[in-house]
Amino acid sequence: AADGSTATCTVQVLFKDVTSAKDFWYQPTYYLANTGIVKGYDKQTTFKPANDCTRAQMVTFLWRLNGCPEPKTNTTKFKDIKKSDYYYKPVLWAVEKGITTGTSKTKFSPKGVCTRAQTVTFLWRMAGKPDPKTTKNKFNDVKSEDYFYKAVLWASEKKIVAGYTDGTFKPQGKCLRRQMVTFLYKYDKYINGKG
Repeated sequence: AADGSTATCTVQVLFKDVTSAKDFWYQPTYYLANTGIVKGYDKQTTFKPANDCTRAQMVTFLWRLNGCPEPKTNTTKFKDIKKSDYYYKPVLWAVEKGITTGTSKTKFSPKGVCTRAQTVTFLWRMAGKPDPKTTKNKFNDVKSEDYFYKAVLWASEKKIVAGYTDGTFKPQGKCLRRQMVTFLYKYDKYINGKG
């Protein structure tokens, strides 16, 4: 302006398919989109909240949540990912940090759907595998011998996951994009103290 004052304009991405503030994923989606952690589809016009979240997407979102750190290595033993993939650096970083080990010694399975158990385990490992303070398990489908047992107890205690009204967690259920943004949002809020 002529008087030397400046005006700032904030542009808000609006997804055609995330419009109701009543939906539990509404605030998480926009918080994470505005901070560049998640992106939409169709030139940022749709988010596709009901789509499955793939392993490649999940690891990429975790990497972005950590500020897109450069991995120390630039090679991988996984034969199903290549340097040109958008998730190449995120996977290398996640392996280095012990967040993921892949689905075998030579496979990451990037297009595989991330289960709810895998998602919570990734978050728990990213937090440094803290021991849950509670020993009380409120989910009737999570057993002490499950690899994700401590992760689910910790995530429940930290208010990252709530489970379902019937007392289940549904560990093998597909993690949908709307669930994924909600887990990430709560992780950033309750673990990182942001948001």
